[in-house]
Amino acid sequence: MNNEMPNKTEADHNKNVSQNNNSSKIIKNSADLPEFETNIANMLLDKFDKKLKIIFIKKNRIKVDVHKDNIVEIAKFINQNLKFDHAESVTGVDRPEQNEIEVVYHLGSYDPSISNQILALSTRTVRESIPNPGFDKTRLPSLRDVFYSVEFHERECFEMLGVYFENHPDNRRLLLPEDWADLPPLRKDFKIKGR
Repeated sequence: MNNEMPNKTEADHNKNVSQNNNSSKIIKNSADLPEFETNIANMLLDKFDKKLKIIFIKKNRIKVDVHKDNIVEIAKFINQNLKFDHAESVTGVDRPEQNEIEVVYHLGSYDPSISNQILALSTRTVRESIPNPGFDKTRLPSLRDVFYSVEFHERECFEMLGVYFENHPDNRRLLLPEDWADLPPLRKDFKIKGR
């Protein structure tokens, strides 16, 4: 699972951000930012102001970071108002140096007018050093009721990274045996026994 890196530094990104009269950040249209993607980012900023952060904007791609308490509300808005109707994938990034696990939903659309767009919606949760999936603080709200297609993806993040998805209808192992007693295998501190 790769870390997504923007093409521009944060300083370059901030050159294209200004304050509007309502004090929310609005991204200026400029020659180096794609107009369609910038408009989507501005709609999100207009609606949610300080509840989200635009990480990057590039052709056919936007990454938005939100606090876990706001992810369901923002995902519903994206689904109902921006035509993103399914999750193409859900990935996780173990960040032990920050004591967090990041979960990224790659949202897409079957609408031909935006079918080449991907909106990466990310959030983070606390990373337990000794995980006990389902019984520790490594939890996030499930987006299963917003995007039905996340059902198996969230189950995979549950077993591979130890992230329990609250209100998910079927939080059980997908690939590993039910009696798996080791660390989740995509955690950076997981070691294959005998090697």
